[in-house]
Amino acid sequence: MKYMLLKTYSPAAYCDTPINEWTPEEIQAHIDFQRALGEELAKSGELVDAQGLADPSQARVVSSDGRSAPLVTDGPFPETKEFLAGYWIVDVDNPARACEIAAQASAAPGPGGKPIGEYIEVRQVMSAPAADQ
Repeated sequence: MKYMLLKTYSPAAYCDTPINEWTPEEIQAHIDFQRALGEELAKSGELVDAQGLADPSQARVVSSDGRSAPLVTDGPFPETKEFLAGYWIVDVDNPARACEIAAQASAAPGPGGKPIGEYIEVRQVMSAPAADQ
């Protein structure tokens, strides 16, 4: 079963200090933790993919009616305080294992090395129905 674990950055929810105020050492420890988790999941054969995402200031929102030129706007909007920061796709035997991995990811270190308890959304990856259905 494949699951996508969505890492949401929301400083007010789990950490009083925004990441742009962390020390370089704290940021490096956080990155090292993410890399080690990825290596562990790759060794166990459970990792399908994992990526961090660019800052929302670089995002674009695209919509189209299929007839005219697509509408492309900057996004998300400045008042947005939480955003999708990255993801893992894992292939595991059961939902409980996906939640175990999410809990491990949630405990990534933050300021002072304390686990930040960030929110990780766990969603099963569904396949499309067969064309003849």
